[in-house]
Amino acid sequence: MDDLKYGTRNKRGDWAPNEPAGTAPLFVFPPRPLALLKWLPHYFLPYNLLFALSAVAWWHFVLPDIEVMKTLSVGWMLRLFLVNCAALLVFFGIIELRLYILRSQGNRFKYNGKWPSEQKSKAFFFENQNLDNMLRTFGTGMPIWTAIEVAILYAYANGYVPWLTFAAHPVYLFLLALVVPVIHETHFFLLHRAIHWGPLYRWVHSVHHNSVNPSPWSSLSMHPVEQFGYLGVAFWHLIIPSNPLLALYQLHYAGFGAIPGHVGFDKVELTEDISVDSHAYIHYLHHKYFEVNYGDGLIPFDRWFGTFHDGGKDGEARMQARYEKKKARANAAP
Repeated sequence: MDDLKYGTRNKRGDWAPNEPAGTAPLFVFPPRPLALLKWLPHYFLPYNLLFALSAVAWWHFVLPDIEVMKTLSVGWMLRLFLVNCAALLVFFGIIELRLYILRSQGNRFKYNGKWPSEQKSKAFFFENQNLDNMLRTFGTGMPIWTAIEVAILYAYANGYVPWLTFAAHPVYLFLLALVVPVIHETHFFLLHRAIHWGPLYRWVHSVHHNSVNPSPWSSLSMHPVEQFGYLGVAFWHLIIPSNPLLALYQLHYAGFGAIPGHVGFDKVELTEDISVDSHAYIHYLHHKYFEVNYGDGLIPFDRWFGTFHDGGKDGEARMQARYEKKKARANAAP
């Protein structure tokens, strides 16, 4: 595919789309029903449906019987951890292999013209971004992921929280499944905004932002505190009346779903004429500019709070104006 039909490339080799980034027409006033109907398939395909199906697969083929999950035994917890690691290795690894190792589509649609493997930095273990990101993902991220999963399943199995069944509450649980992405977006924005506060940024979130030029393995490369907070979105299903399958979906949505925003390409080519949109541009701009786009655009939190950057000149102007106000406040402080 000719990526220059869809965007431009600067002298550094960085590609940007012609169309500025936008937010979903979901929480807008006045309502835009035609835009909503046109956008609605993107709410389900391909990612949301994929992560929902993965949760169903785990429920039927990976998790043990409920009686087994009433006890915290090493056997089923270790098996769950190994399956989680293997699945993440395959899912993230295939995308990394295709786009960054084999470079099967070259730098077409790649936001940052440089390749992480060619950039050494002392900010990373062994000065290698990919190795650092993988060590953090599997060293702390996957144990935390599995620990959260085990805690939730243990709580449901022992009746510590209400377990609503699909047979008794089909409409409610169906609607709750539909708002899993909304729960994620709200949780993510609030957490993300909090860890950009000075001390928390230096101690915690700066680890993730070391990957200025993110790639698939950057997705869950975080400080353990951030990993727990980010993946802990699934704990909402211990607070609201829910079902463990939906809690699992929420966790998969966060864990596996971290990759679209860090893939580094605007489109992933499947054939010469067919591609899949990554929807990564909003979060890529966050990695590039740090203090914009704290959410992913499903809910227009950044528009509401004045931190949205669409990648265009207007977004740049708003960002610079905000920086000037921040500088003025700092200079005026006694």
